[in-house]
Amino acid sequence: MTAATSDRPQTCGIAPAPPILSIRDASLRFGSRTLWSQLNLTVRSGEFVAVLGPNGAGKTSLLRAILGTQPLTAGSIELLGAPVRRGHRLVGYVPQQRLADRGTPLRARDFVGLGLDGHRFGPPLPSRTRRQTIDQMLDTIDATSFGTRRIGELSGGEQQRLRVGQALIGNPKLLLCDEPLISLDLHQQRAVSTLIDASRRTGDRAVVMITHDINPVLDVVDTVVYLAAGQALTGTVDQVLTSAVLSELYQTPVDVIRARGRILVVGLPDTALEGHEAPPENPPDGLR
Repeated sequence: MTAATSDRPQTCGIAPAPPILSIRDASLRFGSRTLWSQLNLTVRSGEFVAVLGPNGAGKTSLLRAILGTQPLTAGSIELLGAPVRRGHRLVGYVPQQRLADRGTPLRARDFVGLGLDGHRFGPPLPSRTRRQTIDQMLDTIDATSFGTRRIGELSGGEQQRLRVGQALIGNPKLLLCDEPLISLDLHQQRAVSTLIDASRRTGDRAVVMITHDINPVLDVVDTVVYLAAGQALTGTVDQVLTSAVLSELYQTPVDVIRARGRILVVGLPDTALEGHEAPPENPPDGLR
């Protein structure tokens, strides 16, 4: 099984645009332990990829590899046809949720503005263009009402919307999100996931999101990357999240229950949840 690709029609006589992200035969090991191997993934503009798997399976390490901060053991990763490199301005990154201290003096709009020029030395130079760009992003992420408040005074959901805005304000082609919905209530999860989904539909970009629960984004995901047991399985939700596939992957009975538009995985071994699983000798048939 390979990564799903978009069914968008191609204009006759015009070659399709190169993929935004291309991962080929990628493997990552630390010492004797293989986090994942033989990962192949092609992501084009407008696509939404969800990265799933137990703790310790290498999900964040995959994002670091795409960011150019974690070397692969084998294989290659390309962004827009060129090898990935650290600090690429066409990659936006939303880190895991971490609440700002109550006393943090930084205003919400200034926090978002760091996505424009936070990589430069010294304070930003004020300009009408910069101010308008920040105003537009605050409006996009529905944060205008608290744009002048200190970020430490804001709720977890409000802070997370600001992180998304900071990642998007530089107009990246690829948005990487590391558990952006964790510690948020259902209302906040819906607001943040809707914002991220809208960014790839209107901004000519792709999204790769790590999530511990696929249900908040189930309706918008094109491709699933499931990391576990030293392997990396790619495909659609219906191809990867099945009882047969996960049972063979973990070498133990695993039930995938679908009810009322939600998916529940039952019976994962404790070792899988801890991220200390040992890879089976052979991957499930058809999955690479």
